[in-house]
Amino acid sequence: MVGLSQREEQIVELLAHEGELSVTQLSDTLKVSSVTIRNYLRSLEAKGVINRSHGSAIAAYHPLFMEKQSSNAEYKKKIAQVAASMVKDGDRIMITNGTTSAFVAKYLFGKRDLSVVTNSTLISAYVRSNPSISLTMVGGEYRPSAEALVGPIALSQLENYHVDITFAGTDGFSITHGLTTHLTENAEIVRKMASRATKKVVVVDSSKFNNIGFVKICNLIDVDILITDNRLNSLAIDEISSLPIELIIV
Repeated sequence: MVGLSQREEQIVELLAHEGELSVTQLSDTLKVSSVTIRNYLRSLEAKGVINRSHGSAIAAYHPLFMEKQSSNAEYKKKIAQVAASMVKDGDRIMITNGTTSAFVAKYLFGKRDLSVVTNSTLISAYVRSNPSISLTMVGGEYRPSAEALVGPIALSQLENYHVDITFAGTDGFSITHGLTTHLTENAEIVRKMASRATKKVVVVDSSKFNNIGFVKICNLIDVDILITDNRLNSLAIDEISSLPIELIIV
């Protein structure tokens, strides 16, 4: 997560997997003093990552989101870095909610005169240090498990924009079922953002290949570029490469 030291990330990961932990439990697990743990917990609380109470701590984010955030993080960052390199100074882009797509914003640093429209509550942490980025957050109903704003208000506001590129994440992708997700609201947002863009780019780690979510977003041929990592098997690469889309392996 943005702005965390290695030790802080360890603490957050423990809380994500174990739930509420005491200072003593964290101290014993990480082999550091209770004083050191309390200092880390104060720092994490100030950053809004955890909540503290009576000598213990719990993650401030939904457990499902924390699990997604830590899963395949290094691959997600590589994918996002390649995606961000497609953005030129002066571009207008949309970024959907999702852990991989949120990382795209992390690598926009140094770009000039960008406008970013998003429904992700994570994006502001990445762009607030870049004064050259204009950030628009659409309104809507907050979903903690996705760190997203969704629903009719978000969909209505997205109608007001047209952008050069939409960067979209997904819970699953396959040749037969296309892009899928577990929540109808997420599918609606991705479809709407894609419809408002000249170029549609999907960022997804290969572990999600042949995962089939509850709701279909679109067919694979409805996107322009799919960026994934090099763990994707050769048969899948051949199948996707036969479609009229650009496949980028990182």
